[in-house]
Amino acid sequence: MSDFKVPAPPTGPVPWDKQFALALLADMLRIRRMEEKAVELYGQQKIRGFLHLYIGEEAVATGALRALQPQDNVVATYREHGHALLRGLGMNAIMAEMFGKQEGCSRGHGGSMHLFDRATRFYGGQAIVGGGLPLAVGLALADQLSGRSALSACFFGEGAVAEGAFHEAMNLAALWQLPVLFCCENNLYAMGTALARSESQTDLCVKAASYRMAAVSVDGMDVVAVHEAVLGAAQQVLQLQRPVFLEFRTFRFRAHSMFDPELYRDKQEVQAWKTRGPIHTFSERLKAQGDLSEEEFLALDAAAQVEVDAAVAFAENATWEPVSDLLRDVHTAQGAA
Repeated sequence: MSDFKVPAPPTGPVPWDKQFALALLADMLRIRRMEEKAVELYGQQKIRGFLHLYIGEEAVATGALRALQPQDNVVATYREHGHALLRGLGMNAIMAEMFGKQEGCSRGHGGSMHLFDRATRFYGGQAIVGGGLPLAVGLALADQLSGRSALSACFFGEGAVAEGAFHEAMNLAALWQLPVLFCCENNLYAMGTALARSESQTDLCVKAASYRMAAVSVDGMDVVAVHEAVLGAAQQVLQLQRPVFLEFRTFRFRAHSMFDPELYRDKQEVQAWKTRGPIHTFSERLKAQGDLSEEEFLALDAAAQVEVDAAVAFAENATWEPVSDLLRDVHTAQGAA
C-alpha cells in the first residue's frame, strides 16, 4: 500500500463560465465511457494485446490538453487513449486502431499503446517506460532551432523517474533551455510497485528542481487545478524558453493493465481514492453553484455513450489489412547503385 494519505476531495467554486466547464465535464465523460467500453471489448477478445486504462485519471488529460495550443507537440505513454482523444484524434480512428483495423490511426499496426497522429502533433503512444522523454526534448530542440513558437508537452508516469532517460532529458532540457513541459502523472504505483519501494526520494519535485527548473505539485484529481497549473506553466515555458516540471498526483481506479492481478493494493485504498473521482467531484461542484442539473449531466453522459457506440460500430465494420501489405513500412528495398 502507498504511504501517501488520501486527501479530502476537491471542493470550492469552479472559476469558469458554464459553457467551458461543461465542455471539460463532457471530455472526462468521453474518456471514461470509451475506456469502460474497451474493457468490455477486451473481454470479448475484439481488442487484443496490452490494454492500459485511464479510468480515474481523466482530470489530468482533460485539464492539460485544454490548456495547450494546436501548434504544441504532445508525447504520451502507453496509457494514452484519453490524451489522444482530447488532442483531436477521432474516436473512430482510436477504436479501429485498438481493433487492429487499417482504418486506425496507425493502420492497426500499433494497437492500444501506439496511437499516433501527425496532423494533431500527437507523437505517441510510447510503450517503453520513459521512452517519450528524449523525444519531447528532440521536438523542442527542433522547434527552437527552426524558430517555431511552440512547446513540447511530455506525459509520463512516476515510474519513469527511475529511468536514466528521465534524468538525461531533464538535464538537456535545462542545459539547452528548451521549451519542454514535463507532465508527471504520479498515480503512486509504477506497474505494481509503490513509489516508496522504488524511490529513495519520493518528493518528485525535489528531483526536478535539482535540474534548476521550476517544479510544482498539483492535485491531479481536480480538473480545475490541472488546467490552471498547465496554463501558467505553458506561459512560463514559452516566455522564458525554459522547461517546467509539473507533478499531477492522481490515481488509477483499475489495474495497471488487463494482465495485472492487482495484488499489491488494498481494496480499501482504491475505494478511498474513488471518493476523489474527478468526474463526480467536479459535477458536484458545478451542481452546487447552479451550473449543472442532473438532466444536463445525463445528456452529456448519453452523448458520450452515443459517440462510443458509433466508434465501436465503425471499428467492427472496418477492414483488416491485406496480407500483401503486412510488410509495408517494415523495410524498403534499396535500389541499385
